[in-house]
Amino acid sequence: MKLTRNAIFSLFPTLFVLFVTSCSPKIKPSSSHSSYPKNAGSPDYGNLDYWAAHPAKTDPSDSIPEPLRKELNMGQDVDVFFVHPTTFTDDKDSSMMNARLDDSTLNAKTDNTSILYQASVFNGSCRIYAPRYRQAHIHTYYITDPERKKAAFELAYQDVKAAFQYYMEHFNQGRPFIIASHSQGTTHSTRLIKELISGTNMRNRLVCAYLLGMPVPKDSYPDIPVCQDSLQTGCFVSWRTFRSGYTDKPFDSLDKRTTVVNPLSWTTTGELVPKVSHQGSVLYKFNKVFPHTSDARIVGNVLWISKPKFPGAVLYTKSNYHEGDINLFYMNIRNDVQRRIHLFWKN
Repeated sequence: MKLTRNAIFSLFPTLFVLFVTSCSPKIKPSSSHSSYPKNAGSPDYGNLDYWAAHPAKTDPSDSIPEPLRKELNMGQDVDVFFVHPTTFTDDKDSSMMNARLDDSTLNAKTDNTSILYQASVFNGSCRIYAPRYRQAHIHTYYITDPERKKAAFELAYQDVKAAFQYYMEHFNQGRPFIIASHSQGTTHSTRLIKELISGTNMRNRLVCAYLLGMPVPKDSYPDIPVCQDSLQTGCFVSWRTFRSGYTDKPFDSLDKRTTVVNPLSWTTTGELVPKVSHQGSVLYKFNKVFPHTSDARIVGNVLWISKPKFPGAVLYTKSNYHEGDINLFYMNIRNDVQRRIHLFWKN
């Protein structure tokens, strides 16, 4: 298992590592498959270069924060299929609707943000599979041409779908699995579950789905319910994180259709869960775990949390914590994954 090392790197625009500073740990991708395919066509998922994370290669998802390296390894008898969020955000690329798969700079950005700070949550409990895909540019969310927008997200989804189908045919071998995603990744994974998992025998091997950063309706699937507590499997969780008191869009205090699970209690009720239940964030210092950084409660269709408390937090003034939907709750998610896997096998 590869352990992370510290390196100093210049701050680049990112939507995924909350409270990043110019002095942060960075993983330099090291793999025998480091030369990316020199084309922008459909990915061949039999080639490891088209995977940001894969058990057969060394990648940042193999990293574990230093305080956790002595924890008991539960074994890796469950897989996670992780769909990363939008990392295609550079203004110089804004004329492009979809990312190239041979863009080594973008691939490194994905690896050093989402794969390191998000996918690594599952390390130690699961084999991690995270495909590269021709993601839609962040500006695609804001264009007014519906046909162009639809085409861009359709292309991205078809890559994710192809990756999952290849994973199931060649790598899964009948193992239980988790679906996990954030932001644009959740846009694709919620559809993936609806089209390929719900209503099939694969549904019986779904431990849990973590569909974060986008609104997911409670009734998305007839046979996969919202998780109501921490003891349920075969269900899904979702939330979008904002500072307490946030009332602008996309907040809706009357919306009861959208799934919101509190990651401090894993319930869907509206009581305030205190900071003592917050088990730890992993923020700009990957090798540092910050416990008790915030409380949390569900209000309408979002999750409200108090402003996180850790060194330097005063510099972060935004009320939208979308970037931290996963790493703000790193330890709560990590422990939940281990618990649900144990319950899945027990049941």
